[in-house]
Amino acid sequence: MRAEMLNIVEAVRKTLRLLAQRMDLETAPHRLEEFNAMIEHGDLWSDPARAQKLMRERQMLMDKLETYRRIDRDLTDNIELIELGEMEDDPEIVAEAEKSLRALKELAAAKELEALLDGEADGNDTFLEINAGAGGTESCDWASMLARMYTRWAEKKGYTVELQSETAGDEAGIRSVAYKISGQNAYGWLKSESGVHRQVRISPYDSAARRHTSFSSVWVYPVVDDNIEIDIPASDIRIDTYRSSGAGGQHVNTTDSAVRITHLPTNIVVTSSMKSQHQNREAAMNALRARLYQMELDKRNAAINAQHEAKGEAGWGNQIRSYVLQPYQMVKDLRTGHETSDTQGVLDGDLDAFMAATLAMDVAGKSRADANSDD
Repeated sequence: MRAEMLNIVEAVRKTLRLLAQRMDLETAPHRLEEFNAMIEHGDLWSDPARAQKLMRERQMLMDKLETYRRIDRDLTDNIELIELGEMEDDPEIVAEAEKSLRALKELAAAKELEALLDGEADGNDTFLEINAGAGGTESCDWASMLARMYTRWAEKKGYTVELQSETAGDEAGIRSVAYKISGQNAYGWLKSESGVHRQVRISPYDSAARRHTSFSSVWVYPVVDDNIEIDIPASDIRIDTYRSSGAGGQHVNTTDSAVRITHLPTNIVVTSSMKSQHQNREAAMNALRARLYQMELDKRNAAINAQHEAKGEAGWGNQIRSYVLQPYQMVKDLRTGHETSDTQGVLDGDLDAFMAATLAMDVAGKSRADANSDD
């Protein structure tokens, strides 16, 4: 077997070892039997929430087992085909099997990345907030570009995007916007985007066509599962209603239906400005629960906690990623060093490579921390 194929085989085997470790392959079949026994129990659906949770967990385990078995089976089959082709001196069999191995390596790499999304809330839906920072009108325009970038990314993933609130900029763009993004692993993917994003370009709002640097912050919080208890005493919150701002005309609210909730102990503020005040209260409370749950996750996760403690003001020195559009084209993540000159592709939502690099770095850091704690 050629050296290239030997390297591919070893890469796929490495993925198989990781997949086996992440799902605990030795106990997985037994756990699946337990899930099946619970589902067959007559009174399962007397508690619909518990039943749905069990069904989701069972399906996830079945998917992981099927993925592992498929990759393992395809790897064995293609190795045997290459050996057969070499024995019979049939280059067509060898070429076809090598082509299949290359495709298998790509599939394995994608599944390896998905396996890293096994944090406590990684599978949840997510809230995403964008706020314009230092830079005036230019930053408001930059915030709107980021909003477009993330909605494009979500649409490519097949996720659902719901606008929660939006405040327009004075001259252009948006001062702030909040979305709820729903889909499998939405939070797991997007959590790496929390931080300050810096843009450098020739400003279309500058008559002298000078280069401007602007900043906007992005914060991501998981939608809290119904099974997670977040107790918020009524005495800890202040609820204000107000008339939301918009683009004008028929879309501007004429009643004080928008809702702002302030969590007094932490000074967290969440807003919702849909049409119904009842909907806004519910949406804002859900967002507040998500923010408080994120704070609890931060306490248990040193890497994420350090990131949030360092987020600071949306300005110089706090950015996680730079988007340079002039005088050259480059998007660079300052945490991982991952970069690309395809700035338009990134702004159109091609973010997976950046997210994957950060996710892999975080998992590697946690693994090292775990190893050090065992010393």
